[in-house]
Amino acid sequence: MRMCTMGPQNGGDFIKMGTILKSTKTNHCESKRKMADAITSTSPGGLENNDTNQNIQKQNTIVPEPKQTNPPPVEERIGDTATNGLNATTETANNSKAQAISSEEEYILGLDIGTTTLRAHVYDKQGKCRGSSYRRQELLQPQPGWCEIDPENLLESVKAISLESIQDAGLTKSQIKCMGLTFLRATFITWDSETGKPFHNFIGWQDLRSAGYVMEWNQSYTLKGLNTGAKILHTLMRKKRHLAASVLKFMSTQVTMRLLWILDNVPNVSMAHLKDFVRFGTVDTWLLWRLTGGKSYCTEYSCASSTGLYDPFQMEWSSIVCGLVNIPMSIFPEVRNTCGHFGNTDPDVFGLEIPILSMVADQQAAMFGHCCFEVGDIKCTMGTGTFINLNTGRKPHASVAGLYPLVGWKIGEDLTYMAEGLICDTGNVVDWAKSVGFFADVQELTDLAKSVEDTDGVYFVPAFSGIQAPFNDNKAVTSMFGIKPTTTKAHIVRSILEAIAFRFKALYETVLVETKIPLCTVKVDGGVAQNDFIVQLMSDLIYQDIHRCNEKDLACLGAAYMAGLGAGIWKSKEQLRSLRQAGRDFKPQDIWRQQYKKTYSDWENAINRSREWYS
Repeated sequence: MRMCTMGPQNGGDFIKMGTILKSTKTNHCESKRKMADAITSTSPGGLENNDTNQNIQKQNTIVPEPKQTNPPPVEERIGDTATNGLNATTETANNSKAQAISSEEEYILGLDIGTTTLRAHVYDKQGKCRGSSYRRQELLQPQPGWCEIDPENLLESVKAISLESIQDAGLTKSQIKCMGLTFLRATFITWDSETGKPFHNFIGWQDLRSAGYVMEWNQSYTLKGLNTGAKILHTLMRKKRHLAASVLKFMSTQVTMRLLWILDNVPNVSMAHLKDFVRFGTVDTWLLWRLTGGKSYCTEYSCASSTGLYDPFQMEWSSIVCGLVNIPMSIFPEVRNTCGHFGNTDPDVFGLEIPILSMVADQQAAMFGHCCFEVGDIKCTMGTGTFINLNTGRKPHASVAGLYPLVGWKIGEDLTYMAEGLICDTGNVVDWAKSVGFFADVQELTDLAKSVEDTDGVYFVPAFSGIQAPFNDNKAVTSMFGIKPTTTKAHIVRSILEAIAFRFKALYETVLVETKIPLCTVKVDGGVAQNDFIVQLMSDLIYQDIHRCNEKDLACLGAAYMAGLGAGIWKSKEQLRSLRQAGRDFKPQDIWRQQYKKTYSDWENAINRSREWYS
């Protein structure tokens, strides 16, 4: 059975939505948004130290920097060979850059720990990036279908890009006031609380080792009984959490089944659990624990809610899910606010202590980077897959069409939820088209698609990982219909780009119909969103404005915004709005009825013919 690589969620393989809104003309917002309430600056308060004896291996110890006056001597700067192993020539080249930067400026280090890329950016008070560093994430595949990350390699890469970004900005480490971190979701590790040693590598969200567990549990009478009982409770009590439980299905991309596989198949974990020595953490928890020298062991709400083990309706680890599959709740960390004092980096990490003032999951961080602070604000990130996220305010959304409720962030008493929908196949479809020779360079895609008036009746269905909301079919197959002797590469390329826009339209309208929340301008980011043809067609299909931000790494910026709020660098969300860079606005053209109404209907027919292909 093919498993859908759908993103982390609190519910799963939802029932198919009965009908799809064929067209929508969402009115633009009729009034300006209310001014955001100022966020009271949080005074950093330390986390409680963990009293458990932990044998932390210290790596790459750096001599702490002494106090210094500006400009500092060259030998004390970030790039000096005595502190970072980088050549002194680069140091001298950056010295003039450092002198041009005011010593009174306050800078924030943002880290984005992604699935394929690690990024570090240094931001100033104006929200501008002053220095950057990038590294590829090394993904391990010890067996077919498995996906792992070496935790020690990850830690060393995080250290390296942090120091390199500070050097690139021409700053000293002491000029970094705080850090904000954002992470890939639903990737976890377990370790021994006594020795500090991991029992295994990080198990990535794409890992399929638990596929058999997923199939077995989803077909079990136990889960069916839970679904039925939840339906009855929802009928009687009308509570959203019962509606969500009534369509609950497990997925490989959730932590739940992969963690159960680890507990069953890694003997050291089971033995340590009997002694209460097991600790569990997603990437944020483990990295925080290591960066603080073992002093901070916790997670935060957005990361916890993305595991499938956390109940966003009750705001606690789910005793129902854990009890159902027999996962011990004693292994889970404390859950803390998104913006606050998580601890200071250990001096052995960077040579001095830097406060960590925010941790947040990647899609939630991108929402914050887009300044999607109000109910109805919506963003779409188009990378390998497409994520549509809608701010639903203080109420989590329960869906039967394939959306899922997540915690967006919790800052002080400000708790914000979001509804998320996922399309698994977007950027990977473009990569595939390039690999088979349909085009040579992504820069030529728009011109190639516009070189023909239409697709000449060719329709493409992107379903390498099945097809998600609102169709929800893990057994669907990638397919192409209508190829004729007159079909050219340009027709095929245009059909692929149109399919990406059609999938967006179907998911967007699901969000619109299910939530019944008026939506305004859609904010887009990600590599695929840099294609003008796709974004303009998206705007035309939903008849709504779409704004593409110039900032390329919204997740890292969002984490930095949160850390800056915690440090008092910025005082309110409204101030953050004023920092946003100008982008490009795509205005809808009235071409739906004349050009795309029948085309979209034929594409839906192609979707139906591609369903239930795999057994």
